[in-house]
Amino acid sequence: QLVESGGGLVQPGGSLTVSCAVSGSHYGGIGWFRQAPGKEREGVACISSNENTFYVDSVKGRFTISRDYAKNTVNLQMNSLKPEDTGVYYCAAESGFVQFCAVVAGPYASWGQGTQVTVSS
Repeated sequence: QLVESGGGLVQPGGSLTVSCAVSGSHYGGIGWFRQAPGKEREGVACISSNENTFYVDSVKGRFTISRDYAKNTVNLQMNSLKPEDTGVYYCAAESGFVQFCAVVAGPYASWGQGTQVTVSS
């Protein structure tokens, strides 16, 4: 089971961290995806079982994905937010060991319900 939290309203240039609480099955790679109104869902970042990470170009240098083993969460820290970062953010999980992850939806079998992130002044 995956449960996202931490969304909200933030001004352009601000920061926000969204979290994905992971429970239940053994999950390998965890990915973050987002969907803006009227647009298709897109991948944002992912982290593999051995903590290799991947970021799409539009968030590289601004977003950081990390695991918190004590809390069993995967966090996405978002800095220098832009209005185009607005959307519903979903976390998703791949089962089993994942050495290198990718932000394509196919391998991800489990999805959370999403959390809204709005970047606006």
